[in-house]
Amino acid sequence: MEYFYLLILVFLLILACSDLFVGVSNDAVNFLSGALGSRVASFKTVMIVASLGVLIGATFSGGMMTIARTGVYNPEMFSFENLMIVFFAVVITEVSLLNLFNRLGLPTSTTVSIVFALMGGGVSMAVLHLLSTGESLLNLGQYVNGARASVLVFGIICSVPIAFVGGTIIQYLCRLLFTFNYQRLYRVYGALFGSLSLSAIAYFLLFKGAKGSALVTPEMLAFLNTYTFELMCAIFGATLVVFQLAILMFNFNVFRVVILAGTFALAFSFAGNDLVNFIGVPLAALDSWSIFQASGLSASELMMTGLREVPKTNPIYLLAAGTIMVITLWVSKKAMHVVRTTINLSASDRGDSEQFGSSLLGRLVVRHSIALNGFIQSVMPESMKKVLNDRFEPMPVKKGEVQLPFDVVRASVNLVVSAALIASATALTLPLSTTYVTFMVAMGTSFADGAWDRESAVYRVSGVLTVIGGWFMTALAAFTTCGLMVTICYYGQLPAVLIVMAITVYVLIKDNFFTKDAEEIEAENASTDPQAIRQRLNASIDTTFGHSIDLFEEGLNRYFEGDLKGLKKAKIHALDHYDDVVKLRHEYYYMARLEEGVDQDVCHYYYRALTNMKEVSLSLETIIRMIHDHIANSHRIYKGELQANLYTLIAKLRHIEETLSFYEKGDAMDINELEARLHKTHKAIDDMQANLLSKIGEEKLSLRSTELYLSILQLVREMLNRYNIVFLMQKELNHQCDLALQAQKAE
Repeated sequence: MEYFYLLILVFLLILACSDLFVGVSNDAVNFLSGALGSRVASFKTVMIVASLGVLIGATFSGGMMTIARTGVYNPEMFSFENLMIVFFAVVITEVSLLNLFNRLGLPTSTTVSIVFALMGGGVSMAVLHLLSTGESLLNLGQYVNGARASVLVFGIICSVPIAFVGGTIIQYLCRLLFTFNYQRLYRVYGALFGSLSLSAIAYFLLFKGAKGSALVTPEMLAFLNTYTFELMCAIFGATLVVFQLAILMFNFNVFRVVILAGTFALAFSFAGNDLVNFIGVPLAALDSWSIFQASGLSASELMMTGLREVPKTNPIYLLAAGTIMVITLWVSKKAMHVVRTTINLSASDRGDSEQFGSSLLGRLVVRHSIALNGFIQSVMPESMKKVLNDRFEPMPVKKGEVQLPFDVVRASVNLVVSAALIASATALTLPLSTTYVTFMVAMGTSFADGAWDRESAVYRVSGVLTVIGGWFMTALAAFTTCGLMVTICYYGQLPAVLIVMAITVYVLIKDNFFTKDAEEIEAENASTDPQAIRQRLNASIDTTFGHSIDLFEEGLNRYFEGDLKGLKKAKIHALDHYDDVVKLRHEYYYMARLEEGVDQDVCHYYYRALTNMKEVSLSLETIIRMIHDHIANSHRIYKGELQANLYTLIAKLRHIEETLSFYEKGDAMDINELEARLHKTHKAIDDMQANLLSKIGEEKLSLRSTELYLSILQLVREMLNRYNIVFLMQKELNHQCDLALQAQKAE
């Protein structure tokens, strides 16, 4: 059976490379968002600095590798046979979950996924072993390293408030010192700020992190520990003098140096702390295989006590992993998608649509925060309020100037505070979640800067809660999924392992190489060329009108069947349809804000067309909700002539849809035929209304049933009226675009 475990080992080592790719795509946000958001350097410069940080930081992660071997479970309680299955299940679970979150564009914690996957796999295997031997499940505690696991979980949870509060306080003090017009005081305090920042980076990276490096000798480590104070004073003094002279003589931008140094430090800390999440388990499997080969025992007899005595991690492995991570930074499109999520949540820009909607908890938090702020303002002296308002007054955006998500002061604090916290955790051999720390520091600094105004606060809070909720969902999903995977492989052995391998490879290849990235789709839809807008609008109208009819028919069919469950689904579909139309409509706002501008007629026609489509989708959602409530309250279902009339309406709408082909035919579409069918449908609605009013007594309809029927007819009438306006806007836009094309050809 050796080939079975060798197969698992080889697959894990191959998957470790994929894990590095997926994990870095998810965690690139941690160290790239600060420099990219503040735009202190070109994209290429930022990437080079981050790449160096990742590559060097990888060599400092050797001490963290014990987490995958002894951090969550006691290896001496598991046989080689069982532990290899646990390793296999953990890596499969982690890669799959991180790939899913990347596809959704949400930052999540690789630390959470690996810790809880190890915990779920270890617990599941321990339970299976106890059941197979007839032992009591009360002995489960002997298999799990409860004390160490508790420390890991406690550290992850505590990192949330520590990072948020720390980022908020330090950013508040820095903004109070520099204000948003930081250029005024820059020549006075800039050198001090820069020297303190670089000294903090040097202390946490070099002096705290050196003991985990595979390249630092014991003699070098002893020297650093002996002369820490003297070396730190020298670094602080030298940088203070150099920065001050550079500012006075050359008006040097110290913030640029701090942000790039912070990017390097955070990339360094990320690699040092998080590398175990990507390659820790495969390396543990490799060490287990070496112990197994040297033991001469069978896989079921060998207990993995030797994992507690594994030698220092080979630096070649660490450098190879660092190289893969660097390559991923440069080629991964998903990495940039996740970066944008965090930058948007912490951005200072106001008025844009937010990535996350509002939630009940988010509203409550914002409402009570506003009340608390009002109370503080009421008791604060007017003189103090004036001083604080002046210090926190944002700089006006000049005409034609693109507003950055955040300035250099906030970017510096984001990077330095995050790097310091993560490096401290690495020095304690604590696998802190780099995503928790950097995300919450960014949220804290944006909160201190007043970026969460009343227009955006509820969405920012809801976004933070959504992402954090996603992290905790990761923990639950990792624990249960890994436990299930262990159970399947434990009983299924080789056939099950081969099936899981095949499915994993298929999903990874499909999602990473054959699925169009969200950014690519957005880029295709971002063109502001009038012809591109014309095509996009034509396609949207044709599709949206057809989808509205589909939803209308779905709602009526479920109503006639008395299908309450089906009506609930129809309500969800109608609401999703409304959200989709609203997102399409919001594009007029971004067209109008572009610096180079868009043809105003094009923007106007687009706005009016999508506004009418939005109102139709809202009315449709309202009607389906009314139909759902009608059935939920056990009211009458239309039969006979009334039911036949509504089916006739659906047929007439389908008849109109058949002639609607702006996208395919443009001006060649038969407008007269479309108008004729619209007129016939209006006439049918008039006849149905008159017929109903004459038969209320005969049909013995209640007021509720009558109102619902008339509301359905009115919905169809409104749909036709509004889409008639849409067709006129569409026709005019097509005409103007054709004239513009003819003018271009004439030139």
